[in-house]
Amino acid sequence: MSDVILISITGRDRKGLDAKFTGILAAYDVNILDIGQAVIHDHISLGILAEIPDSKDFSEIFKDMLFEGHNMGLEVDIKSITPDNYEKWVHAQGKERRIITLLGRTLSAQQISAVASIIAENKLNIDSISRLTGRISITKPQSNPRACVQLSVSGKPLNILDMRKRFMEISQNAGIDISFHVDNIYRKNRKLVVFDMDSTLIQAEVIVELAKLAGVGDQVNDITESAMRGEIDFQESFRQRIALLKGLPEEQLVKLTKELPLTEGADLVTKTLKSLGYKIGILSGGFRFVGEYLQDRLGFDYMYANELHIENGVVTGNVVGDIIDGDKKATLLRQLAQKENIALEQTIAVGDGANDLPMISIAGLGVAFNAKPIVRQKASNAISSVGLDGLLYLIGIHDREIKEEVMHAESYSRE
Repeated sequence: MSDVILISITGRDRKGLDAKFTGILAAYDVNILDIGQAVIHDHISLGILAEIPDSKDFSEIFKDMLFEGHNMGLEVDIKSITPDNYEKWVHAQGKERRIITLLGRTLSAQQISAVASIIAENKLNIDSISRLTGRISITKPQSNPRACVQLSVSGKPLNILDMRKRFMEISQNAGIDISFHVDNIYRKNRKLVVFDMDSTLIQAEVIVELAKLAGVGDQVNDITESAMRGEIDFQESFRQRIALLKGLPEEQLVKLTKELPLTEGADLVTKTLKSLGYKIGILSGGFRFVGEYLQDRLGFDYMYANELHIENGVVTGNVVGDIIDGDKKATLLRQLAQKENIALEQTIAVGDGANDLPMISIAGLGVAFNAKPIVRQKASNAISSVGLDGLLYLIGIHDREIKEEVMHAESYSRE
């Protein structure tokens, strides 16, 4: 008759440790049912759930494991698992699973404790925690530090809406981002990422900058803010603002484009996504002349934006073709997913304004970036504490993978 045992090994990590202990088990033809390991600051925690085919071997395995642990200066604990407890563990594998990501410039024990308490109150179990950002130097601080940990939790929340609300409160009060989404087959199988442009890829609202050049800044700014808060229909507000730009010389558009500042992390996130094989696109209610510049600079596969009508070298105050608003962005996302032959669940949409909500709500992963309050309230995932490259952590990419992929892409482009 077989026995099931749980082996816990802790202490200072060293090369060959896993080989030694699994070698002992191999000598008794043991079956490994589960295995997990974590190393923090050269200290290891190794867990092995094993089935011993012959119960008579238990005492010998116990003795050999303790002896090897003593020789290596490690703590070894071995416990028998009853058949009932083992079967309960087996049948629990079908539980709902979710990924909770904590992202900020730094992460404190207080912040993690607050999140962990809400998880516990909702009867969820934290199955694993992993750090996605690199090691942080205390003596040589980074200019743009970031810290990210990802929690894998299982179980069904008692009140998922209240849970999201409390996470948002912590996020606002503690200055960190907390994203919360279902862990499913699509999570690591995303293929297409689309971005809003103004105040997402660039740190400006282009129409406001154009209005300043045309001397109608205050009027356009008032209309823009009202539209972004969802207080006025986007198409109507857009026509009103475009009309105010009548007479603006075309050369000023070209000059402005080169002066627009990229958002922190925009270059890194696009390079990394491209190097990983993602298709990336711009879906913008802004202007095509800016979108074309960013497409050329950052390598976007797709770009959709509004086109200003220009005649005899000046802006006429009209727009060419249909206006791209929130509903149009959602339609375009569906069309791009179909063109790429992927499900909507395999898409990611990132934006900051009310007109981004339609595409954020239908994407597999919708992210509010430095968003207006109305958008943050309705989006399940948000980035406000770091740059646009924070998206890479939400996808589950580790710092070392980001650097390796970008370096590889740059090397390839030079060949």
